[in-house]
Amino acid sequence: MAALPDAQMIDNSVDPAQVAITGITKDSRKVAPGALFVAYRGVENDLHRFIPDAIARGAAAIVCEDARWQAANTGRVPCVVTSNGRQAFAHLCAAWHDYPGRSLVVIGVTGTDGKTTTSNLIYHILRAAGLKAGVISTVNAVIGDRALDTGLHTTTPDADDVQSYLAQMRDAGMTHCVLEVTSHGLAQYRVDGVDFDVAVITNITHEHLDLHGTREAYRAAKARLFEMVSQRPPAKAGAPPTAAVLNADDDYSFDYLRAIPVARQIVYSARADAIPGLETLQAAQIEHAPNSMRLIVRTPRGETTVHSRLIGQFNASNILAAIGAALALDTPDEAIQAGLAAMPGVPGRMERIDLGQPFTAIVDFAHTPNALEQALRTLRPLTTGRLIVVFGCAGERDTFKRPMMGRVAGHYADVIVLTAEDPRREPLDQIIEQIAAGIDNPSAQVLRAPDRGEAIQTACALARPGDIVVSCGKGHEQSMCFGVTETPWDDREAMRQALRHLGF
Repeated sequence: MAALPDAQMIDNSVDPAQVAITGITKDSRKVAPGALFVAYRGVENDLHRFIPDAIARGAAAIVCEDARWQAANTGRVPCVVTSNGRQAFAHLCAAWHDYPGRSLVVIGVTGTDGKTTTSNLIYHILRAAGLKAGVISTVNAVIGDRALDTGLHTTTPDADDVQSYLAQMRDAGMTHCVLEVTSHGLAQYRVDGVDFDVAVITNITHEHLDLHGTREAYRAAKARLFEMVSQRPPAKAGAPPTAAVLNADDDYSFDYLRAIPVARQIVYSARADAIPGLETLQAAQIEHAPNSMRLIVRTPRGETTVHSRLIGQFNASNILAAIGAALALDTPDEAIQAGLAAMPGVPGRMERIDLGQPFTAIVDFAHTPNALEQALRTLRPLTTGRLIVVFGCAGERDTFKRPMMGRVAGHYADVIVLTAEDPRREPLDQIIEQIAAGIDNPSAQVLRAPDRGEAIQTACALARPGDIVVSCGKGHEQSMCFGVTETPWDDREAMRQALRHLGF
């Protein structure tokens, strides 16, 4: 068994070093004879209560945070007690797969908004450079020609899945991995045991205060990625110098993350202002079109021009972040240009649904106040008619952002249709009213349609030629949670059904 920090052995008369382990799990239902079962106090469940079930199913050893279950254990099952079961689980999973992150150059991407898009931009650049690269994002894990589902809702996969994906990449002969890292994943130690080489930040705005409590704690969780890069073992074979890619336009993260020491700090900005004394890249010029953009970028290597099929000022920032990661890996300009041009877009991110209707229909993942503002601000000048937005807020999550999102919608949209977005066990009408309380534009038409399918149908039925209908908050996700039940759902298919219902 791998050595764990701050661990204490309970003497069960069995030497743990003599126990043959056949697998590692934190789910007692997955325990097979010989498995190591890891228990810790979770957000909703205390996994210690499943230890008897794990033993009954044949667990050969236990790692836990609380030794009191031992009184009920009359078998010869050794137990190691640790102060942090989540972190122990991550390190055990890494050790089980022989630390695959040590065999890969790992680029971590974090931030409130834009993580998935930036991760995919970096992935396409690396592929254009001829590198054998994979990506693990909240949409999927791409390993060679395979795309694997990473879960129902947006978050970093659990540590066992992260390490399994990395091991599959290593075993497939890959050399690089781009790993999207959420604040949940960092705060819950899901990526511990990964030797990150490059850390990239998009931004830090309002989100996930339900988990972190304060904005400062949320920022500190994001900073763990940069601390992990700073602490990377210097002897990692074939690795580039450690690097941090920082957003000079994001005041809340910039100085805070600059204080974390790494070998290189690369700074990007969508402004043309100079940043003296730093290795910088800046957008000297940004040209926006309805279906693309062109950027002239000043880099430490000189000026380069890049093209992308993405739209919006926020994606210009994501592109710069991706270029920064590429510079940290000394990627040629030609590969940067080719990779950015090749990326078709990310599912559920400003994705157009076109069945021949005389108005524009879009599905986007914007589910934070900043992301919703950036999406609506991008779409506002693209319409010759009205901007119609459909959105909600998740239940049992950050309640503070609800009126903030209502205020944003009221500022930019002409018609607002409030609806469900994973209400879970919280009353949906209550969520909708909390959003509506923030709408302070009396000229905006505000509708309430708790059924999300009906909400999208209502928006499309209201649309006239030249209007834009955008459904925000679900994006690529394939389910919606009511109570504790995940119900199949796809905003893109719902939009298609609404258009078909109108005869398109």
